[in-house]
Amino acid sequence: MYPQLLTCDPYSNLYPICDLLLNYVNISFPDIRKSIIRCPRLLICSVDHQLRPALRFLESLGFVGKHALTCQTTLLLVSSVENTLLPKLNYLQDLGFSYEEVSRMVLRSPGLLTFSISNNFGPKVEYFFKEMNRDLAELKRFPQYFSFSLEGKIKPRHQLLLENGLSLSLPQMLKVSDGEFNARLIEM
Repeated sequence: MYPQLLTCDPYSNLYPICDLLLNYVNISFPDIRKSIIRCPRLLICSVDHQLRPALRFLESLGFVGKHALTCQTTLLLVSSVENTLLPKLNYLQDLGFSYEEVSRMVLRSPGLLTFSISNNFGPKVEYFFKEMNRDLAELKRFPQYFSFSLEGKIKPRHQLLLENGLSLSLPQMLKVSDGEFNARLIEM
């Protein structure tokens, strides 16, 4: 993926990244490998211009203590604060979520910060308000809604409920397996 790694100097290019992960992000030594496998792009990012600013921003958002970055979430470090992270936070706030609510949402589901506004958040928000006729309060209670596939899970299940004149809360509709959903639908 990144052939430039074959010609880079490990002392000036790679060791500073490992040092940041080990000593500032506090990823355990065995988990550094997992972080890099999960996000190889870490190895080509500038510590001073990319990784450290992203780390500071994420820490200010609440990614500290029990919510600190792990080998599963270090991929957030390669995100641009100005061009990627802030626009997503602003988008959610523009929907009506407070800064504190957005912070809690992304701490509970860090993957939200990896979603595209135009390809994920936008279509799901539009479907939620226009087709499902739901309100923001329900979305605030179940922000995991954004983590489910619109075409693969949300639309088909909503359509089945509509066809049968039924309604379920978002968690009841989305958190269960297909088999459990179908059994609940038959039961209702």
